[in-house]
Amino acid sequence: MAGAPQEAAPHHDTVKRLDIQQSLNVLEELILESPRVPFSGRTLVDEDQLLEQLDRIRLNLPTVFQEAIQIVQQHDRIISQANQYAQEMMEAAEQEAARRVDDLGIVQQAENQARQVKQQLEQDCEALRSQTRTEIEQWQNAAEQYWEETRRSTEDECLALRQDADAYAADVLQSLEHKLSDMMRIVRNGRSSLPPGVGTVDTTARAQETTNAKSQGTALPTQADGSRTGRSRRNLPPS
Repeated sequence: MAGAPQEAAPHHDTVKRLDIQQSLNVLEELILESPRVPFSGRTLVDEDQLLEQLDRIRLNLPTVFQEAIQIVQQHDRIISQANQYAQEMMEAAEQEAARRVDDLGIVQQAENQARQVKQQLEQDCEALRSQTRTEIEQWQNAAEQYWEETRRSTEDECLALRQDADAYAADVLQSLEHKLSDMMRIVRNGRSSLPPGVGTVDTTARAQETTNAKSQGTALPTQADGSRTGRSRRNLPPS
């Protein structure tokens, strides 16, 4: 029963590693499959999906680091148990040697061999512990470097997209400005080609004249084309 949790731990570590690897694969697919902005060499990445994958990686990294620390601590416990076991074995060997052998040379030889075994075991355990810590530090540095490069790349792409959008908006506004300028020039040319006084009818005087004409039952004066008109700002005399 006590060995069951120890067997589940490697599976849990594998799941965490697979989850991080899956997030990195999804992040890579997201960048590769995102649409490209024409004529710019840029890629339009979905910001929400990108941040979601980065958050998943960020959330899983501390757990993996903690599990790595636990592995180192477990190695330390194993080393401690091995040292204790070696110590017990040496003590047992010394007791057995003292009980069976009176020859001082044989006892000294056994002690020397025991010390050599212990020293070799300590060296092997220290080398294993140092190698494990070095691998963990290298993996952590690689993960941090990848995260920083991804963040910088994302910021550069967002800045480039923003600059492209600003440039496009400036081009559109400039085109509209030119078109409006052309239209205003056409309007000014059209107005300048009209006879003097056309288009400057006093609407207030015309409304008053229309009211008076209706009250008196008379018709408004007509222009040459037969349309009714009122007084203009040229103060024409009433007909």
